[in-house]
Amino acid sequence: EHESSYKQDESPRYHARDVALERGRRHGAAVVLGSATPSLESYLNARRGVYTLLEMKDRALGSPLPRVDIVDMREELRLGNRSMFSARLREALAQRLERGEQAVLLLNRRGYATFVLCRSCGYTAQCPHCDITLTYHRAGGHSRCHYCGYAEKETAVCPNCGSPHIRHFGAGTQKVEEELARLFPGVRTIRMDMDTTAAKGAHEALLAAFQAHKADVLVGTQMVAKGLDFPLVTLVGVISADTTLRLADFRAAERTFQLLTQVAGRAGRHRIAGEVVVQTYAPEHYSIRFASVHDYPGFARRELLARRELGYPPFTRLALATLSHEDISRLVPACERFAAELRRLLGEHLAGAAPAAELLGPVPSPIPKLKDRYRFQCMIKYRGNIRVGEALRAAADALAAEARDAKLAVQLDMDPQTVM
Repeated sequence: EHESSYKQDESPRYHARDVALERGRRHGAAVVLGSATPSLESYLNARRGVYTLLEMKDRALGSPLPRVDIVDMREELRLGNRSMFSARLREALAQRLERGEQAVLLLNRRGYATFVLCRSCGYTAQCPHCDITLTYHRAGGHSRCHYCGYAEKETAVCPNCGSPHIRHFGAGTQKVEEELARLFPGVRTIRMDMDTTAAKGAHEALLAAFQAHKADVLVGTQMVAKGLDFPLVTLVGVISADTTLRLADFRAAERTFQLLTQVAGRAGRHRIAGEVVVQTYAPEHYSIRFASVHDYPGFARRELLARRELGYPPFTRLALATLSHEDISRLVPACERFAAELRRLLGEHLAGAAPAAELLGPVPSPIPKLKDRYRFQCMIKYRGNIRVGEALRAAADALAAEARDAKLAVQLDMDPQTVM
């Protein structure tokens, strides 16, 4: 139920969960929304009696939930450990390999290094078409943009100053795989990410190989966190729990809790008890603390307090308009006109001591440029039955002629699952 991929990110931007609920209403059918970590919107609906809440507090085979150890990577650094593996995780991996058991390692970043930096002049490899750094992929020796696909070959010297002090920083799944081979010679690994599962049938083939114990460790992005059931998996290691926690999105804490809880559920599902090692630079964060004790209600109470205070869903609804153009000098005035039209259409709801709606923007999108198009956005927070969708369409229609003639694109998204 909590899966954000159920929301279509291209037009028409529908949410499959909401379509299912509407079809159930029309046909008198029961709709079952299932998740170990339901979205806060659905959880609050269940608490308010809009949905019926049914709780299953035991695992399918009656096995206990795994013990979760949180490792403070700041302390590891103070002790001189600069590896991506903490002493605790190395020890746990060695135990599993010795006993012939299996492990799953999660790092929600693909590639080898997250950016390339010159230590002499500060140059960083950037995509010329998107406002984002290139990710280095050791296989093939190139850096690639994960948004538009642009790639450039690895260079031994800085293209800006000619210095040989150009280095790879950050870590992706390829680097985890390499480090495993260095620490445990002979270890058999399978890596699952967008690079290894692109071919038809590759996803199923890799899982079948792991099921047949042709590998000791499964390394992957979030695709290894959900729905997998392997009897010999007794250890789950989260290389960096901070990857999703630091995103510029109000759902970052919720997504972190969900991902940690889901991947922890892969360990010890059968007769052998499981263990989870979570590495983080923010061990005090409430999403990590509640995930470590498998406490969804506790996390939900804490997060709902923050959402209420900041006026975010499920206590409000959101609508997002993203405007893009190849020429920023034409985009900015168009955004101002769009926002002015929205203020006119929603005027009565935006006014007063306790307005029912709030218009934020226009401001640059979190990723201001994608595929040679500059991006600005307007966000509306609102409560009650306000016709926000109609107002957005009317404001977009006011720019229709400009959109046809000047290559202006306007994307409207009701209840967006991401604001990136």
